[in-house]
Amino acid sequence: MRRITWLLLLLFAFAIPWEYSLELGEPFGNIARFIGILLLFAALPALLQSGRLRLPGPMQWLALAFFLWFCCTFFWTIEPSATAINLRGLFQEFIIVWLVWEFAASAADLRALLRATVAGSWVLALLTLANFLSADAIASEQVRFVASGQDPNDVARFLSLAFPLAALLVDSERSRRWRLLAVGYLPLGLAAVLLTASRGGFLAAVVGLVGSAILFVIGHQRRMLVAALALPPLAALLWFTVPHGTFERLATITEQLHGGDLNQRLNIWTAGWHAFVRAPIFGSGAGTFVNAAGTSSIDTAHNTALSIAVTGGLCALFLATAILAIAVWAIMQTHGPLRWALALTLTVWAITSLVATVEESRSTWLLLALVALASRLAVEEPDQLANSFRLTTEK
Repeated sequence: MRRITWLLLLLFAFAIPWEYSLELGEPFGNIARFIGILLLFAALPALLQSGRLRLPGPMQWLALAFFLWFCCTFFWTIEPSATAINLRGLFQEFIIVWLVWEFAASAADLRALLRATVAGSWVLALLTLANFLSADAIASEQVRFVASGQDPNDVARFLSLAFPLAALLVDSERSRRWRLLAVGYLPLGLAAVLLTASRGGFLAAVVGLVGSAILFVIGHQRRMLVAALALPPLAALLWFTVPHGTFERLATITEQLHGGDLNQRLNIWTAGWHAFVRAPIFGSGAGTFVNAAGTSSIDTAHNTALSIAVTGGLCALFLATAILAIAVWAIMQTHGPLRWALALTLTVWAITSLVATVEESRSTWLLLALVALASRLAVEEPDQLANSFRLTTEK
């Protein structure tokens, strides 16, 4: 039964990047939610069959406290129906931290989860390219392209998170096909991020790609030469392929940072701050940001810390800060290219969290789960972990 659960966990990680592109309708929801339900149904009998439960680590306890605190907000929420819906979704996301901790047991398992995540990002990138090549997009002369059912900013964020993981796998993979999967994602993911025309996503992608390039070429003179020769034709291909309207939108990044309203985000943040001041300690209740801030029903906080502070108060913000601190500490327990890749991925996540609401995203909790797993393996089997993610150099 544990084998079935493990396979479902890999499938779950694979589905998370492109989950909103495949809706199965009620009561199943999107593909990741459906697989997550199957995973839970498989995990419970697997645990009963084995008769053991892995001792939780700091990340698991803090994630549980974070979830339970938001459950408590149901007693004082300003919108009970929204809170009830939000708690259902938050449980599905929080449980990822526990499932990975319980059912991933080795460095090979960690690498398999990284493979699944990068493969899922491949799917998201290909779906974005498919939208770019579709007849409707060509006829409407649109400048932002995104996989069906997805938000452009979310797509750019998902794609950017996978860059450091793909660069890490280039060196750690022994199989040529998996190595090609990893190295091929870097240009494909970049093209897809550009097509979304997401300004925040593009900045995160630049950070992720620069860090990935360092990891990719360090100690490999031949790779440095190949990369230097490949960049000009790749840049030319993107310049002549991607619509100029897309580049024009990305070119407004400096203008928005110096004098713009960040696509009306400043107004939303101001409204959110006023909502926070009205209930600073306990918050207004899970899932109530729009009601508390008085913004449009289609809006989000566009800032993770603000969203947590408004809905859960300073108590929730303290727990979220503790989770982030534990993630940094966990990364420091690892070594070599694995530490660099995880630190870079967390940095990309932090950048995107400044302009997006990501505490309710499965990708966030999957990243935290991978970080916690890597930290545990660094203690339990340091030699195997080092051998699985070692930095090879050319002679």
